Order: sequence, then structure tokens, then C-alpha cells
Amino acid sequence: LLVDRRSMGERRLWTNRDPVALERNNLVSISQLVIKSVVDSSLRFGRQLDSDNTPLHQLFVVLDLALRHGLKTSRRLLLGKRELWDLLQNVEKFDHAASDITATVRDLTTVKTAAGRARAWVRLALMQKKLADYLKILVDNKDLIAEFYEPEALICSEEGVLLTGLLVSLNIVDCNLCLKEEDLDNQEGVIDLSYYLRRKEDIGRDDNNEVVEEKDINTVIDQKNYIEEMNRNLAANVTNLQARIESLTNTNALMREDLAINKKKIGTLQHENNSLNMEVEKQLNMANLSRVMKSEVEKYNDLDPKKENEIEDKLSDEKIAKSELEKELHLEIQMKAEMEMAMKLLEKDVHEKQDTIISLRSQLEDIKSINLEMYTKLAECEKSLTYKSDIIQKLEMKTVAMADTLQQLDQKFVDTEKSFSGSKTQNADLRSRVVESETKIVELESDIKIERQWRERLQEASIGDKET
Repeated sequence: LLVDRRSMGERRLWTNRDPVALERNNLVSISQLVIKSVVDSSLRFGRQLDSDNTPLHQLFVVLDLALRHGLKTSRRLLLGKRELWDLLQNVEKFDHAASDITATVRDLTTVKTAAGRARAWVRLALMQKKLADYLKILVDNKDLIAEFYEPEALICSEEGVLLTGLLVSLNIVDCNLCLKEEDLDNQEGVIDLSYYLRRKEDIGRDDNNEVVEEKDINTVIDQKNYIEEMNRNLAANVTNLQARIESLTNTNALMREDLAINKKKIGTLQHENNSLNMEVEKQLNMANLSRVMKSEVEKYNDLDPKKENEIEDKLSDEKIAKSELEKELHLEIQMKAEMEMAMKLLEKDVHEKQDTIISLRSQLEDIKSINLEMYTKLAECEKSLTYKSDIIQKLEMKTVAMADTLQQLDQKFVDTEKSFSGSKTQNADLRSRVVESETKIVELESDIKIERQWRERLQEASIGDKET
């Protein structure tokens, strides 16, 4: 119905019209209808589509027909027959995101043929939401597709660009397909067109469609409310994180100030320690001098005893001062060690705070990106809602117009019935007049016959009288 099974050479023999162009137009038209049905079903149910979804199954059938339209079937001398799978494997050379799905398809054990691998690749690309991008790569690369397709193929013509544009709308559809459960080697290639065709009797009977539209609007409104609630929660989380970041920055500034003050204290303590070391050296020099003086005193025992006592008192005072200085030096060394430990702890705490600030900033950026995505989804939902409301207004206007036309038709029907009843009465009167005229005609004809017979008898009597 959509594609002629004959070769391109046989189809070129037609001179009055181009069957290949008709095939391309048919494929693009049915693709548009099927893609719209898939998007509508996704919006209607508001969940992921699986393999049991009828419009999704028909979409895969149409895509298979479109990608195989105009594919060269001749065998090459060394490489054998050209297959669609060989073409699809070249996409990963232009886009590295396709390498994952290509490797997955190569590793499938349930698919045996090249056609089945091509169908699996299309399904994975749709789940990846990059099917339109991959097909655009093929359409733009004319040299590559010229090796696999005839010049009249859909991918090589302007309809290929239209098909890629139609496939962009599938990026909003979430799919969950299990490739191992499907028989991709032997796919059914029949489309049920009853989903997309309407009879004349069905025109104007849009009750079911209106119910579906109301359900779609309700689902869109629910999604909008959910997105707004998520947006509020995200905004509250953002404000909380910003407050935490501000508090952490304040504590970080205070800790830096404490660190600077402690560094200044450490500098003053080091200066005092150096001065104390100088004093200790002086005291050591004094102690050495006292020893020298003591040795001299021992040499000169014959000196005055009063002077000896004075010298001993001085030595004892010097020893006491020395011990006190040593105690102060020990205390200063302990304080220095404690200050260094406190500095290390402060530096470690500052680094941890900086790491937390960096992580919070990254979380804030992620929340901002999520918020932006939610805003875009909200805008899309509002756009779809406005589109549905416009459609509903148009349908309401159509229903009002149809009600007016029905009222006019009813009035015309009443008028025709009245005229019909009047014509019936006139017909009955005319029939009665015709019957009366017919009876009069019969009577006149009988009178004429009698007069004829009487005249004939008179003529015969006159002729007989004349003869006698």
C-alpha cells in the first residue's frame, strides 16, 4: 500500500507519473500521523511507553520502511550484499554517543540477522532520544548514503529532511523497550490504517475525542502542578543552601581572622623567645664568670671573709635567676608547640570548610540546572496547554456552528413537511377532478356513439327512400 515492491528500474518505466515520489510522500504522510499518535499517547498516559504500545510498534514499522526505501540490493564483488546495518554502524564515526548503542547491538545474542540488528539500533537510538540527530548525520553526509541508496531514495531527497524534522518531536517521549523479548529478525511489516482514517459517518461525532482532550488537559494540569511544587521545593533548597553558604563564608572569614591573630601572636612569642634565649645566653655567660670568680676566690682564700660572703650571696642570686629563666624558657617552648598544633588544626578546619563550600556550590549549580530544566518543561506544558485550549475553543465553535446548521435543517424539514402535506391535499383534489372529468368523457363518448348510430340509420333510411 505504501511502497512498491518492484525494483527502481522497473518503477522508472512509468511515464505519466512518478511512483517513487508518490511512495516518498506516502511514507512522510503516514510517518507524520504515526509520530503524532505516539506523542499524543505519551502525553495522554504520562508515563513511559513499552513494546506493547500500538502506535510505537507502527512507528518502528514505518521507520523500517523509510530507511529501506531505495536501498541498493545489488551484491558487491568482495563485500557481499549491502545492508542497512552496515550504514548505521558508520554513525559512531561522526558522533561518539552512538558508539555505546552500536556496541550493545553487536553484543546482542538474540538477534542473528543484519536487519534485526538495524531494528535494535533504531530502538536504542529512540530510547537515547537522539534518533533525529543520527538520521540528520546520515542525511547531511551525501557521499556516504550514495554508496547504499539509489538517487531516488527517501533519505537522499528533500523528504529525508522532513522526516528528520518530524523525528525531533520524539525527544519528549520516554520509552522502555526490552530487546531480548522481541523477535527483531522477523518483524511484522503491516500498518493498521484504521487508526488514522475516518468515515463520513464519523464526522461530527467528536464526543470521544473531547473526552480524550479533557483527559489530556487534566494530565497536563497535573504535570504542571507537580512541576510547580518541585520548583517550590527546589527554590526552598536553594535558599537554604545559600544561607548555609553565607554562614560558612562568615565562619571562614572569622577563622581566617583568628588565624591571622594567632600568626601575629606566634610572631610576638617567637620574638620573646629569641629575647629570652639572648638573656639565657647572658645568664650562662654570667654563670661562667661566677665559676671563674669562684675559682679565683678559692685561690685567694686569704681575702677578707666579708667579701667572700658577698660573692657567695651574688652567686646564689645568679643561680636562682638562672633557674627561673630556665623555667620560663621551658614554658615558652611548650606554648610554642601548642600554638603550632593549634595553627595546624585551624588550617585543617579551613581546608575542610573550603571543600564543603566547593561541594555546596556544585550542588547549587546542579539545582540551578534542574530548576532550569523544570522551567523549560513547565513552559512546554503551558505551550501544550494553550494549544489544547485553542483546539477546544475551535471545537466548541464548530459544535456551535453545527448546532446552528442542525437547527436550520430542522426548520427546513418542518417547512418541507408542511409543503408536502399541502401538495398531498392538492393532489387528492386533482385526482377527484380527473375522475369526474373521466366519467364525463365516458358519458360524452357514449352519447356521441348513439348520435353516430342514429345518423347512420337516418342516412340508410334516406337512401332507401330515394331508391324507392
